[in-house]
Amino acid sequence: MNTLLTNVHLISPDLNRKNQSILIENGKISAILPEGAELPKADSTFDAKGQMAVPGFLDVHIHGGMGYESTCGKPGAISAIAGGKLREGVTSWCPTTLTLGQDTLCESLQQIEDYRRNPTASKVIGTHLEGPYINPECIGAQNPAYVRKPNIDEVLQLNAISPVTIVSFAPEMENALPFTKALLDNGITPSAGHTNATMAQFTEAYKCGLRRLTHFCNQMTKLHHREIGLVGAGLFYDDVTCEMICDKIHLAPDMIRLAFKIKPIDKILLISDAMEASGLADGDYQIGGLAVVVKEGAARLKSTNALAGSTLKINVALKNIVEVTGLPIEQCIKATSWNQARNLGLQGLGKLEPGFTADITILDDDFNVKAVFIDGQQKL
Repeated sequence: MNTLLTNVHLISPDLNRKNQSILIENGKISAILPEGAELPKADSTFDAKGQMAVPGFLDVHIHGGMGYESTCGKPGAISAIAGGKLREGVTSWCPTTLTLGQDTLCESLQQIEDYRRNPTASKVIGTHLEGPYINPECIGAQNPAYVRKPNIDEVLQLNAISPVTIVSFAPEMENALPFTKALLDNGITPSAGHTNATMAQFTEAYKCGLRRLTHFCNQMTKLHHREIGLVGAGLFYDDVTCEMICDKIHLAPDMIRLAFKIKPIDKILLISDAMEASGLADGDYQIGGLAVVVKEGAARLKSTNALAGSTLKINVALKNIVEVTGLPIEQCIKATSWNQARNLGLQGLGKLEPGFTADITILDDDFNVKAVFIDGQQKL
């Protein structure tokens, strides 16, 4: 079966072309046809009406949405979250865990795996473990009762249940350096997060292969002229990839502009870090059992007023960086899926080019999601 998308404004890394057509065959893009080209017959046709077609978004850090979180254990939770992600143009995602006990994490990974094998909406790539191997001084909205030292055996137990793609941990913690090497040896991406590491401590982990920072600037050592910390490390090392929550709450517009000015754009990953309130109205919620209030879209712990994840949608994050940085959209679009795919070694995702998987999101001029194709099939 083949599908033809016509009247497309094609946006892909380094490409910005109007009046294009996209031919999809067997779940992959088989041809990009320019304006004026003779269009082949197709089993189905979708008229994009001049709207933007972009690579389907890839959210690698997302705890929940639609009233559920990935570790809540409720039936249908992962499917409900995936449905919410689909409506914001996300075609693939990494359910992200919290600092919890190992038994709870095992149960959560089993639920994630059940969905990963039989997806009903956005596809699951693998799980992002955020914690429990974090610095209690940088706890954020994590539960301090379950913080513990890095333990590769625990990670491999979870990885045997369902693929673990990323582990966020504090590189200054005891055993963190051999833990970093062990993750890499097992094909798992290490990422520094919820950390009080100095630049020197991060550099030791960097020597072990650590090249990634979790929600850059948030819950990590700040930039200071006598100790540049993890924020300084992220800006200093060109080959360190930085997740960024570009909701203009976690990061001020000026910080977003600064990061995009200094960092190579191919080392920036837009993430949502969304919690269960994503897709829903302001009100009372929770994260990992901790009470949260959401007001004007900002999620904060009731106990400390600390930010507790976000309600950000990736299509809005893309709109924000286009408006805040002033960079061309064909550059900004790299941060929504292409960079994520390369960071995790995923083939065939993140571009609209022949041979790539036909994961495609259609956006109007205000970045609202109008349609989504996954493996060439229209899902929204």
